[in-house]
Amino acid sequence: MGMTATTTRPASVTEAIETRRSIRKYVQEPMNQGDLHEILRLASLAPTANNVQPTRFVVVQDKALKDKLMEASYNQQQVSNAPAVIVVYSDMEDFLGNVEETVHPGMGADQITARAEGLRQNFVNQDVAQRGQWGLAQANITFGFLMLAARGLGYDTNPMLGFQPEKVRELLGLPEHVQFAGIMPIGQRAEEGFPHHRHSVERITKFM
Repeated sequence: MGMTATTTRPASVTEAIETRRSIRKYVQEPMNQGDLHEILRLASLAPTANNVQPTRFVVVQDKALKDKLMEASYNQQQVSNAPAVIVVYSDMEDFLGNVEETVHPGMGADQITARAEGLRQNFVNQDVAQRGQWGLAQANITFGFLMLAARGLGYDTNPMLGFQPEKVRELLGLPEHVQFAGIMPIGQRAEEGFPHHRHSVERITKFM
Protein backbone atom coordinates (compact mmCIF):
# COMPACT_ATOMS: atom_id res chain seq x y z
CA MET A 1 0.00 0.00 0.00
CA GLY A 2 1.18 3.52 -0.69
CA MET A 3 1.52 6.29 1.83
CA THR A 4 -1.54 8.22 2.93
CA ALA A 5 -1.96 11.18 5.24
CA THR A 6 -3.32 8.82 7.90
CA THR A 7 -0.10 6.79 8.09
CA THR A 8 2.65 9.35 7.50
CA ARG A 9 3.71 12.58 9.14
CA PRO A 10 3.05 15.56 6.86
CA ALA A 11 6.29 16.86 5.36
CA SER A 12 7.62 20.28 6.28
CA VAL A 13 7.47 22.93 3.57
CA THR A 14 11.24 22.56 3.11
CA GLU A 15 10.95 18.78 2.73
CA ALA A 16 8.07 19.14 0.29
CA ILE A 17 10.04 21.56 -1.89
CA GLU A 18 13.27 19.56 -1.80
CA THR A 19 11.66 16.15 -2.48
CA ARG A 20 9.21 17.29 -5.17
CA ARG A 21 9.88 15.76 -8.58
CA SER A 22 7.94 15.77 -11.84
CA ILE A 23 6.63 12.20 -11.89
CA ARG A 24 5.26 10.48 -14.98
CA LYS A 25 4.66 6.93 -13.67
CA TYR A 26 2.34 6.35 -10.74
CA VAL A 27 1.39 3.50 -8.40
CA GLN A 28 -1.80 1.98 -9.82
CA GLU A 29 -4.20 2.46 -6.92
CA PRO A 30 -7.00 5.00 -6.42
CA MET A 31 -6.36 8.24 -4.59
CA ASN A 32 -7.36 8.37 -0.95
CA GLN A 33 -10.36 10.71 -1.25
CA GLY A 34 -9.79 12.30 2.15
CA ASP A 35 -6.22 13.15 1.18
CA LEU A 36 -7.41 14.52 -2.16
CA HIS A 37 -9.93 16.79 -0.45
CA GLU A 38 -7.27 17.99 2.02
CA ILE A 39 -4.80 18.76 -0.78
CA LEU A 40 -7.45 20.87 -2.53
CA ARG A 41 -8.33 22.60 0.75
CA LEU A 42 -4.69 23.51 1.37
CA ALA A 43 -4.27 24.76 -2.20
CA SER A 44 -7.38 26.93 -1.80
CA LEU A 45 -5.61 28.79 1.04
CA ALA A 46 -3.25 30.37 -1.52
CA PRO A 47 -3.41 34.18 -1.47
CA THR A 48 -5.15 36.16 -4.18
CA ALA A 49 -5.21 39.93 -4.74
CA ASN A 50 -8.23 41.45 -2.98
CA ASN A 51 -9.18 37.89 -1.96
CA VAL A 52 -10.87 37.52 -5.34
CA GLN A 53 -10.32 33.70 -5.35
CA PRO A 54 -10.93 33.02 -9.06
CA THR A 55 -9.24 29.60 -9.08
CA ARG A 56 -11.37 26.53 -9.79
CA PHE A 57 -10.55 22.82 -9.95
CA VAL A 58 -11.84 19.85 -11.90
CA VAL A 59 -10.71 16.47 -10.53
CA VAL A 60 -10.77 13.72 -13.15
CA GLN A 61 -10.62 10.14 -11.87
CA ASP A 62 -12.81 8.41 -14.46
CA LYS A 63 -10.56 6.23 -16.66
CA ALA A 64 -12.38 6.92 -19.95
CA LEU A 65 -12.27 10.68 -19.36
CA LYS A 66 -8.58 10.54 -18.35
CA ASP A 67 -7.85 8.75 -21.64
CA LYS A 68 -9.62 11.53 -23.58
CA LEU A 69 -7.75 14.13 -21.55
CA MET A 70 -4.51 12.34 -22.45
CA GLU A 71 -5.39 12.63 -26.15
CA ALA A 72 -5.99 16.37 -25.66
CA SER A 73 -2.55 16.50 -23.96
CA TYR A 74 -0.65 15.25 -27.02
CA ASN A 75 -0.86 11.66 -25.73
CA GLN A 76 1.39 12.25 -22.71
CA GLN A 77 1.00 8.97 -20.82
CA GLN A 78 1.14 10.40 -17.30
CA VAL A 79 -2.35 11.85 -17.76
CA SER A 80 -3.85 8.38 -18.11
CA ASN A 81 -1.34 6.68 -15.79
CA ALA A 82 -2.04 8.83 -12.72
CA PRO A 83 -4.97 7.86 -10.49
CA ALA A 84 -6.28 11.43 -10.65
CA VAL A 85 -5.73 14.54 -12.74
CA ILE A 86 -6.46 17.99 -11.33
CA VAL A 87 -7.30 20.66 -13.90
CA VAL A 88 -6.64 24.13 -12.47
CA TYR A 89 -8.27 27.13 -14.08
CA SER A 90 -9.39 30.69 -13.42
CA ASP A 91 -12.99 31.85 -13.86
CA MET A 92 -13.25 35.61 -13.41
CA GLU A 93 -16.80 35.71 -14.75
CA ASP A 94 -17.90 33.37 -11.96
CA PHE A 95 -16.20 35.71 -9.50
CA LEU A 96 -17.96 38.77 -10.95
CA GLY A 97 -21.34 37.06 -10.64
CA ASN A 98 -20.72 36.20 -6.99
CA VAL A 99 -18.48 38.97 -5.65
CA GLU A 100 -20.10 39.05 -2.20
CA GLU A 101 -18.85 35.49 -1.52
CA THR A 102 -15.27 36.75 -1.47
CA VAL A 103 -15.77 39.54 1.09
CA HIS A 104 -15.08 38.59 4.71
CA PRO A 105 -18.41 38.07 6.53
CA GLY A 106 -17.03 39.81 9.62
CA MET A 107 -17.24 43.17 7.82
CA GLY A 108 -20.99 43.56 8.28
CA ALA A 109 -23.72 43.91 5.65
CA ASP A 110 -23.11 47.54 4.62
CA GLN A 111 -19.37 47.11 4.27
CA ILE A 112 -19.79 43.86 2.35
CA THR A 113 -22.11 45.56 -0.14
CA ALA A 114 -19.78 48.56 -0.55
CA ARG A 115 -16.64 46.44 -0.91
CA ALA A 116 -18.30 44.07 -3.37
CA GLU A 117 -19.39 46.99 -5.54
CA GLY A 118 -15.88 48.44 -5.42
CA LEU A 119 -14.42 45.12 -6.55
CA ARG A 120 -16.92 44.92 -9.42
CA GLN A 121 -15.95 48.39 -10.58
CA ASN A 122 -12.29 47.30 -10.70
CA PHE A 123 -13.09 44.78 -13.41
CA VAL A 124 -16.23 45.76 -15.30
CA ASN A 125 -14.35 48.17 -17.58
CA GLN A 126 -11.92 45.43 -18.62
CA ASP A 127 -12.86 43.03 -21.36
CA VAL A 128 -13.22 39.30 -20.70
CA ALA A 129 -9.71 38.55 -21.99
CA GLN A 130 -8.08 41.19 -19.76
CA ARG A 131 -9.93 39.94 -16.70
CA GLY A 132 -9.00 36.42 -17.68
CA GLN A 133 -5.29 37.19 -17.76
CA TRP A 134 -5.46 38.92 -14.39
CA GLY A 135 -7.28 35.95 -12.88
CA LEU A 136 -4.78 33.53 -14.40
CA ALA A 137 -1.95 35.24 -12.50
CA GLN A 138 -3.84 34.42 -9.29
CA ALA A 139 -4.53 30.82 -10.35
CA ASN A 140 -0.83 30.28 -11.05
CA ILE A 141 -0.07 30.93 -7.38
CA THR A 142 -2.64 28.30 -6.39
CA PHE A 143 -1.09 25.88 -8.89
CA GLY A 144 2.21 26.11 -7.01
CA PHE A 145 0.50 25.65 -3.64
CA LEU A 146 -1.24 22.56 -5.03
CA MET A 147 2.06 20.85 -5.87
CA LEU A 148 3.48 21.50 -2.42
CA ALA A 149 0.26 20.46 -0.65
CA ALA A 150 0.35 17.18 -2.56
CA ARG A 151 3.99 16.52 -1.75
CA GLY A 152 3.42 17.46 1.87
CA LEU A 153 0.93 14.58 2.17
CA GLY A 154 3.20 12.09 0.41
CA TYR A 155 1.88 12.43 -3.15
CA ASP A 156 3.57 13.40 -6.39
CA THR A 157 2.55 15.50 -9.35
CA ASN A 158 3.56 16.56 -12.82
CA PRO A 159 2.68 20.19 -13.69
CA MET A 160 1.68 20.36 -17.36
CA LEU A 161 1.00 23.09 -19.90
CA GLY A 162 1.26 20.78 -22.92
CA PHE A 163 -2.40 20.38 -23.85
CA GLN A 164 -5.02 21.84 -26.19
CA PRO A 165 -7.11 24.27 -24.12
CA GLU A 166 -10.11 24.28 -26.46
CA LYS A 167 -10.33 20.48 -26.34
CA VAL A 168 -9.98 20.40 -22.56
CA ARG A 169 -12.75 23.00 -22.22
CA GLU A 170 -15.00 20.89 -24.42
CA LEU A 171 -14.22 17.63 -22.59
CA LEU A 172 -14.92 19.13 -19.17
CA GLY A 173 -17.87 21.31 -20.19
CA LEU A 174 -16.13 24.54 -19.23
CA PRO A 175 -17.06 27.96 -20.66
CA GLU A 176 -14.91 29.55 -23.33
CA HIS A 177 -13.67 32.39 -21.08
CA VAL A 178 -11.86 30.26 -18.49
CA GLN A 179 -8.05 30.38 -18.43
CA PHE A 180 -5.96 27.32 -17.54
CA ALA A 181 -3.10 27.46 -15.06
CA GLY A 182 -2.33 23.87 -16.04
CA ILE A 183 -3.27 20.26 -15.54
CA MET A 184 -1.67 18.16 -12.84
CA PRO A 185 -1.57 14.36 -12.74
CA ILE A 186 -1.35 13.27 -9.09
CA GLY A 187 -0.66 10.03 -7.25
CA GLN A 188 2.17 8.15 -5.58
CA ARG A 189 5.41 7.81 -7.50
CA ALA A 190 6.32 4.54 -9.21
CA GLU A 191 9.64 6.09 -10.29
CA GLU A 192 12.03 8.51 -8.63
CA GLY A 193 12.05 11.16 -11.35
CA PHE A 194 15.00 13.30 -12.32
CA PRO A 195 17.08 15.04 -9.64
CA HIS A 196 16.89 18.82 -9.55
CA HIS A 197 19.16 20.81 -11.86
CA ARG A 198 18.65 24.47 -11.05
CA HIS A 199 20.53 27.75 -11.32
CA SER A 200 22.32 28.93 -8.20
CA VAL A 201 20.84 31.78 -6.19
CA GLU A 202 23.75 33.96 -7.34
CA ARG A 203 22.97 33.26 -11.01
CA ILE A 204 19.36 34.43 -10.76
CA THR A 205 19.44 37.12 -8.05
CA LYS A 206 20.58 40.72 -7.88
CA PHE A 207 21.03 41.92 -4.29
CA MET A 208 20.71 45.71 -3.99
